[in-house]
Amino acid sequence: MRNPVGGHVPVAGGLATVGLGYARTLGAETVQVFVANPRGWATPAGNPAQDERFRAECEAEGLSAWVHAPYLINFGSHTEATVDHSVTSLRHSLRRAREIGARGVVVHTGSATGGRPREVALAQVRERMRPLLDELTHDDDPFLLLESTAGQGSSLCSRAEDLGPYFDALDHHPRLGICLDTCHIFAAGHDLAGPDGMARTLDELVATVGEGRLKLIHANDSEDVVGARKDRHANIGAGHIGEEPFRTLFTHPATAGVPLVIETPGGPEGHAADVERLKKLRE
Repeated sequence: MRNPVGGHVPVAGGLATVGLGYARTLGAETVQVFVANPRGWATPAGNPAQDERFRAECEAEGLSAWVHAPYLINFGSHTEATVDHSVTSLRHSLRRAREIGARGVVVHTGSATGGRPREVALAQVRERMRPLLDELTHDDDPFLLLESTAGQGSSLCSRAEDLGPYFDALDHHPRLGICLDTCHIFAAGHDLAGPDGMARTLDELVATVGEGRLKLIHANDSEDVVGARKDRHANIGAGHIGEEPFRTLFTHPATAGVPLVIETPGGPEGHAADVERLKKLRE
């Protein structure tokens, strides 16, 4: 399938029981999950029976699975405790991803806090995140997927060109990839809704990090206008990006085979409608 379409699913109560049950109600062809509290530092062991069932059922149904790492992770932080926790938390998400058969772990690129120069923060990214990539030595290890932010504060990556120095800091490691969030990149100033805006943005992304690095797309419309630097997701077609750019996204060479995951509002009904809308645009 050129672009499987699915969603981020809740897993409290069981990865397979609850998560895949929700995915089926959406008609999802791909799923994204948390394997830890997204707003905490806890690193739960997981349930081996649920892990095995999740892995087996995803395989049987042809669903690719993805893990989103906790939001607190920031390898650019000036606080030593935050960086230490970030290492532990990301290592946990990568290990759990392998245990459940997930193809990649999405992590936000973070920010340079405490008024530090971006170069200092990126040197720390290199020192602390690079060794985690070197631990990915198994064939079934996940990719580490960098997700740029909407440009709030002292963000290290918000526009496509910002990913260049971040990739340089990590030596363009073979296990490194990109998760493109359409709302974030629009909020950061890439006008996806303008003439050829989506195609130009994807071209720029490929020119910055190289071909084959885009592994996952978070398909979200935006409640705010282009360049607003606000991360407020809207349902597909109901925001300032609109439907047409998503239709373009499905035909661009850089997105061939890349799954789309929605992180939109509206609960099960809103999510199912967005999955259906994207499938129609894919046609």
